[in-house]
Amino acid sequence: MTNLRVLFAGTPEFALASLTALVDAGIKPVAVMTQPDRPAGRGKRLSASPVKRFALEQDIDVLQPETLRDADVVVELAALSPDIVIVAAYGLILPQDVLDIPQHGCLNVHASLLPRWRGAAPIQAAILNGDTETGVSLMSMTAGLDCGPVYATQALAIGNDETAGELHDRLAGLGAELLLRNLAAIVNGDLEAVAQDDSQGSYAAKIGKQDAVLDWRRSAQELKRLVRAYNPVPGAWFDLDGQRIKCWQVSMLDDVDDEAGKVVSSGRRGIIVACGDGGLILESLQRPGKRPVTGAEFSAAVNLADRTLSVPE
Repeated sequence: MTNLRVLFAGTPEFALASLTALVDAGIKPVAVMTQPDRPAGRGKRLSASPVKRFALEQDIDVLQPETLRDADVVVELAALSPDIVIVAAYGLILPQDVLDIPQHGCLNVHASLLPRWRGAAPIQAAILNGDTETGVSLMSMTAGLDCGPVYATQALAIGNDETAGELHDRLAGLGAELLLRNLAAIVNGDLEAVAQDDSQGSYAAKIGKQDAVLDWRRSAQELKRLVRAYNPVPGAWFDLDGQRIKCWQVSMLDDVDDEAGKVVSSGRRGIIVACGDGGLILESLQRPGKRPVTGAEFSAAVNLADRTLSVPE
């Protein structure tokens, strides 16, 4: 396997786990494709992806095309003569011209149990929808969105209080393990991919900041899932006097029955807000430009007594 010519395509930390596992196993890619450097942080300085930084440390050639629909880019990739392309959270769709390049096709490490949660945000979708388990899939890539046949899956249970960030880290490691465990069998033709049942498919759309707003008219259970699903990115939030307050951790109360958004109490216990069904204790909050604080610390700094928090229009 160390002679296998792998072209790796990935961008964030999820992809880095699989790339690191390949290198540690002696499978050094002939090149890595990753997203172009993007502005990040308060200074909006250009920042390299985790995959790019690691690849440069390992002296692996890095390619950062803006699009894969450029004929010159396709020629450049074909010239690498990859036996297989391994993709993990890359961020660009591979057109048919690219899918046709490698002898053993293109293999995707996807963070869900396909066909459940195809698309850009499967980890967040699993938490938002109250799934009790998720996992990773090794999929043979086709021109459709995450709809190719699947070589192997591995499931794991989702913790009751687990955040998307925590689940991401577990799935990234699990994906790397599943990849190494099955790569030889896939390349050797000893493992057959099984077609997905499209009738069971579900889609996890890309997340925007507005998706993470706390609508107090929803149930406490739904909002707790939302807080978990959008921790750490983009962060659940609510508006308070024109400021976007991030909410990082909550717990539920069943015995709260008041107007949605009403601050039932604010003090040492934290901040209790009535929801459409039940209530939430806001346990970790963050004002813009400030560090996260406990609900008790927030209520000591900001008077929320008898306030009713706004709901989105």
